[in-house]
Amino acid sequence: MAQGDSERVREAQKLAKSDPRKAEGIYKEIISKPPSVTSDAAVKEYEAALINLGELYRDQKNTDELAGLVTKSRTVLSSFAKAKTAKLIRQLLDLFDAIPNSLDIQISVTKSCIEWATSERRSFLRQNLETRLVTLYMAKQSYYDALTLINGLLRELKRMDDKLVLVEVQLLESRVYHALGNISKGRAALTSARTSAASVYTPPLLQANLDMQSGMLHAEDKDFQTAYSYFIEALDGYHSQDEPARAQAALQYMLLCKIMLNLADDVNQLMTSKQALKYAGQSLEAMKAIARAHSNRSLEEYERALSAYKYELGSDAFVRNHLRRLYDAMLEQNLIKVIEPFSRVEINHIAKMVGLDTQQVERKLSQMILDKVIIGVLDQGAGCLIIFDETHRDESYDAALSTIEKLSNVVDVLYTNQASMLE
Repeated sequence: MAQGDSERVREAQKLAKSDPRKAEGIYKEIISKPPSVTSDAAVKEYEAALINLGELYRDQKNTDELAGLVTKSRTVLSSFAKAKTAKLIRQLLDLFDAIPNSLDIQISVTKSCIEWATSERRSFLRQNLETRLVTLYMAKQSYYDALTLINGLLRELKRMDDKLVLVEVQLLESRVYHALGNISKGRAALTSARTSAASVYTPPLLQANLDMQSGMLHAEDKDFQTAYSYFIEALDGYHSQDEPARAQAALQYMLLCKIMLNLADDVNQLMTSKQALKYAGQSLEAMKAIARAHSNRSLEEYERALSAYKYELGSDAFVRNHLRRLYDAMLEQNLIKVIEPFSRVEINHIAKMVGLDTQQVERKLSQMILDKVIIGVLDQGAGCLIIFDETHRDESYDAALSTIEKLSNVVDVLYTNQASMLE
């Protein structure tokens, strides 16, 4: 019987490409009858049919059927050993990753599985699924939902002293705060994750993720040298775990650090290294084009690179933000160079010289005046920038600030007097 059953799975596997409907029928027939948990062969056949049917739906990009399969199979999986159930549920949920635009249905199915795991009192599986849900919320940019879930998980994990899962959740917390732009809280969460990791064996992939996040936070502090060394560690970790996409991202971040440090020669050297040749691709070519434009101090070339590699340079928020800052710095340097000989200059002329449109240049000049990079004013009526000598600086800003400070002190005194009268 068992031999015949395994033949049925093999027959369905062969039919998966040529006649998927027939293969689906065979798989459905096998999983329609719950296997006897005392029979290893029957359980193995059920598992194989379940996962193969899930893979069939994945290949057909059929999210509804895959979601239904997860929900229906849970009843049977309740009778399996807890570790086996957790593994099979995770395997089925992993299949959604290969289906484009399936984020909302993944969130819905994962929430439903969490409710089921709670009702079945399977706390290990529930924690695992909640950690997965945090990652999904991050992908959807629902950062506050992610934080709510993280806070609950952290309280529970600290009480249980489950160090390994705690490291994962603290790392996710650091990523969420980083995405929200709260670097100090992101750094604090990462320090907690590293402290937890020091007292437990940390798998290489998790260690690589910690190094990657450390590099990113150092880069936010403009410490690109330290960031670079962390990205090297992350690259080695991802390489050893055969994670090509992540290894390529680490390499891209390494190139970004060298560009930010204005080390064009190092970029070329890195591009011909053994790792770069192994993980060669459009994202590395994009960084090479940016490095060339930066080295030539050409905004035009820089914009061409951004346009030619829109996806490679725009899909990763970390790369995108740093390249925006780099562009701003380059634009600032170019503008200073152009306006240096003048005390009064037309904005149209500046725009022509840097190869950008007038509005863009006007916006940037306003910002530079506010940041006191340029001491001057924009005469928008005449379409001119008037530059002052440092000695003839307009002191109206300082006077206004001084007045505001004095008024603020008066308000504080009045407030204190009012409070004391009420007592």
